[in-house]
Amino acid sequence: FNKMIRKLLILIVGLGLIASCGSKDDGGSKTLKEVQSRGILRCGVSQGLPGFSNADDQGQWSGLDVDYCRAVAAAVLGDSSKVEFKPLSAKVRFTALSSGEIDVLSRNTTWTFDRDTSLGINFVGVNYYDGQGFMVRKSLGVKNGLQLGGAAVCTNTGTTTELNATDYFTSNKLKHKLIAFEKADEVVAAYDKGRCDVYTTDRSGLAAQKTKLSNPSEHVVLPNTISKEPLGPAVRQGDDSWANLARWVLNAMIVAEELGVNSNNVSSLRDDSENPEIQRLLGKSGDLASNIGLNPDWAYNIISQVGNYKESFDRNINPIGLSRGINKLWNKGGILYAPPFR
Repeated sequence: FNKMIRKLLILIVGLGLIASCGSKDDGGSKTLKEVQSRGILRCGVSQGLPGFSNADDQGQWSGLDVDYCRAVAAAVLGDSSKVEFKPLSAKVRFTALSSGEIDVLSRNTTWTFDRDTSLGINFVGVNYYDGQGFMVRKSLGVKNGLQLGGAAVCTNTGTTTELNATDYFTSNKLKHKLIAFEKADEVVAAYDKGRCDVYTTDRSGLAAQKTKLSNPSEHVVLPNTISKEPLGPAVRQGDDSWANLARWVLNAMIVAEELGVNSNNVSSLRDDSENPEIQRLLGKSGDLASNIGLNPDWAYNIISQVGNYKESFDRNINPIGLSRGINKLWNKGGILYAPPFR
């Protein structure tokens, strides 16, 4: 009899484990609960990079990375304005995330092997595919990066650009002097004053920072692209539910563009569209929202208040002189791609 009881108990426990493993995420994210209780999302951004995260004279933030922060707030709090932006240097950004100072890092940050596996953070996607380049004065007469031997090169500390530059000059047997600064504006100022011959960072960053120079037309970005720089938001490890939520916020913006859903037509499409994926995206059918602990209108709030990926790109990146390039959708000649909503 005792053996039968033991077997029965083992069976019950086993069935309970199977049921719990197969059940949907109940939205039990610690970070989600903290953000909703606080009523504000704390988002780590740059100290000023036009097109990605930059504050104007009134302290109003804008940029592709800023729009992602607002999209998370719209999804989680129903209001895209409920964001506290935390300007962070490249050197301290990961510490701010891992320590809990911020809930999300959305700061033109490259997704790499080492960062993904050793810093206690999880990247949740790519919102801009980039590559590192060089900017020089036109007066130097330089046409290619291989002509930069002996140059003084300015960049940021704590970045992949610092490491990539060293790799590039070493592998091409080019002598150079690397001058690194913690703050991006310090790099721009040093380059502008002639302390270095070359400014190196992501090509998008060069386009953005060029606008801050005393005479932007006197400078040129060389054609070389010396690295892959997949830029994207990240969250702390240890809260998979929050990571899922953050990942699908970005995916929602990308899929919305693919489906032709934007801030102007999202309300009418929610009411009238017969497209099954649009219905799932906007919470009219299915129960996907419960998987990430949100209300059915979470994606509707993102698109109506912030827009889809194209709207964000056009609003923020086009003005600094960059085209979509490889950041076009996969079905438009680019590599931007999000999993389906089903």
